[in-house]
Amino acid sequence: MRVEQLMNRDVKTCHADHSADCAARIMWEHDVGAVPIIDGSGRVVSIVTDRDLCMASLTQSKALHEFPVSIAAVRKAITVSPSDTLQAAEDLMRQHQIRRLPVTDRDGRLVGILSLNDIARQASRRGDVSSDEVARTLEAISNRPSTVATTAHA
Repeated sequence: MRVEQLMNRDVKTCHADHSADCAARIMWEHDVGAVPIIDGSGRVVSIVTDRDLCMASLTQSKALHEFPVSIAAVRKAITVSPSDTLQAAEDLMRQHQIRRLPVTDRDGRLVGILSLNDIARQASRRGDVSSDEVARTLEAISNRPSTVATTAHA
């Protein structure tokens, strides 16, 4: 199965210079957890999640309307092509520990978004996607990065 068969084509976006509350408003009004950030040509430059917004607001000690969304967004979005397989998309999700992938055309313009939720729903509906694969992807995403030091408490 290909990404284009599951991706959501109705994606709301922000520009890097919009205030962070633009992304928060889109998330609230459309019940989504991430918003792609695009440039003036519709090319994906980054992506911001609800967690990114919360952490940026906390660390900046500012309200969302007081800083640009680019402050909270990841520096480079990991993307897939509509013609990529779902397996390739899941591999990227596992490798980068992310739940959502902007889908771009060959010029980098946004054409959709694919989430782990989309893949999981497909697995439960038709069986075109393995539930075991979805579980492995969720496990990989949920693991702490190996670069994070953990401290044992006595």
